[in-house]
Amino acid sequence: MYFEISETPIDIIERRTRMVQYHAGGYVSFEGWIRDHNHGKEVRSLEYQAYPALAGTEAEKILQEAKDQFAIDDCDVVHRVGHLDVGEIAVWVGVTAAHRGAAFDACEYIIDELKIRVPIWKNEHYLNGKSGWVECHECKKKAIEKGLIHE
Repeated sequence: MYFEISETPIDIIERRTRMVQYHAGGYVSFEGWIRDHNHGKEVRSLEYQAYPALAGTEAEKILQEAKDQFAIDDCDVVHRVGHLDVGEIAVWVGVTAAHRGAAFDACEYIIDELKIRVPIWKNEHYLNGKSGWVECHECKKKAIEKGLIHE
């Protein structure tokens, strides 16, 4: 299990190669890309900021939870910080397991929990020259449902 915050682009080939386990029958990865729009606004780029010590501690808890809840062998996550352009990968998750179902389920769990619980903030820069910090309304809803926060 491994979590990293990176200021440099994510090398997905290197990440995948590190995940190869010959006893695993399934490998699932997720790539979160910077898209050119959000909520009707044209996006030029994003800027991510994080509190690394807390982010790492909380992310490691999430990875351990995934390992405890699903029959997986390993999981690896890297999240970018700094200025990212449209098309760049902001977050990468890799999971290996004996069977694909566990790998899919664990990968989805990890990315959902990261968005809800890990202190990484996103500032969108729009084509019209404005920028703004983004609140993840879906994440807030899930956090309320889990009892992590209150309205």
